[in-house]
Amino acid sequence: MSYTIVSRVEKERVLVLERIFDAPRDLVFKMFKEPEHLKRWFGPKGWDLPVCNIDFQPGGVWHYCMKCVDQHQGQFYGMESWGKAVFKDIIEPEKIVYTDYFADAEGNTNATMPSTNVTVEFIDLGGRTMLVNRSEYVSPEALKLVMDMGMLQGITETWGRLEELLHELKK
Repeated sequence: MSYTIVSRVEKERVLVLERIFDAPRDLVFKMFKEPEHLKRWFGPKGWDLPVCNIDFQPGGVWHYCMKCVDQHQGQFYGMESWGKAVFKDIIEPEKIVYTDYFADAEGNTNATMPSTNVTVEFIDLGGRTMLVNRSEYVSPEALKLVMDMGMLQGITETWGRLEELLHELKK
């Protein structure tokens, strides 16, 4: 069975990513809401999540830092990438809606980088879960910017790490 990500662009500024996980929906949803789980899978290979402060409720904030800990990643080694998500809507275990921002260590958003309106849907497939991530950008240029930064490779590796953790937790 293949677990690759299916991606498509809609309306030139909406990126839709889909992947099926071999785990029940409640468990997959739990991985997105609890810091102890997020710290184990969020970020591409070779990156850790040393800061993960989350207030998982509408209006709540998730402030996090991804840090490259893999010396083989050359110039990225030691680099930190801070983010901030503001939750708009949460329907457990079906959907999470939030705005995602580039940020700094204090949680200030970076106005020079595009924010993203994100909807993550968790679709129950009878013991498996389809994750559908819709990321809407302000313009096609904003979408191109994050794609050029390697976002698709990053999410592919991130969701690969999520699959590994889900497999481990199901044992």
